[in-house]
Amino acid sequence: MLFNSKSQILNLELAEYQCLADLNLYDSPECNRLATQAAVGRHLRITSNQQGTAVEVYLCEDDYPGWVCFDDLSLLQPATVLYQAQSVSEAEIKQLLPEAIAFTQKAMQQSNYYLWGGTVGPNYDCSGLMQAAFASVGIWLPRDAYQQEAFTQPVAIADLVPGDLVFFGTHSKATHVGLYLGNGHYIHSSGTEIGRNGIGIDILSEQGDKVSQSYYQLLRGVGRVAKSYIPMRDG
Repeated sequence: MLFNSKSQILNLELAEYQCLADLNLYDSPECNRLATQAAVGRHLRITSNQQGTAVEVYLCEDDYPGWVCFDDLSLLQPATVLYQAQSVSEAEIKQLLPEAIAFTQKAMQQSNYYLWGGTVGPNYDCSGLMQAAFASVGIWLPRDAYQQEAFTQPVAIADLVPGDLVFFGTHSKATHVGLYLGNGHYIHSSGTEIGRNGIGIDILSEQGDKVSQSYYQLLRGVGRVAKSYIPMRDG
């Protein structure tokens, strides 16, 4: 075990570690509500903020914060090489989009359900599926739907192409995202309220079934991935 005493944990500050296994990050030190997940191999930094039996961390690839239980720190090892973001050109992204799309379709074939905070298969939330799909081909997106909307290049609905992100929500904020497949269809992970409780394909039209209609009424716009996310400390 990497951490075998509380004193070892308390002496850590901004050290970079790598995940030895899939890791849950929570939205509070109580560790009772999932914020996001870190797949094996991801990098994170441990901060000096410890409360109760948890420590605050942030993921290096997307700057996302969260809390890790002390017991789960055994799933980390010191990073032998610090994370360094790699730039990806628009031309390279265009070539990689079919693989990102294929990732989502393969994920749909597995038994799954909508998991708030899920970024590690088989269970994802909406933006977690998008992040995982693009990360699978070396392209990093911010974690949440509203962050992904701000990060992508706005595109007119009429100019949609496969691989674009479709955003839904309120007038003030994107709360849901899907990946456009072409021919008016998009793939997304959606919950039970107006979704299918898992990954499915819907049509971007008011002429679809009840699920498609419900999301279409919440349509905000479309974004195109034109770059890979660069962490703030590297920007």
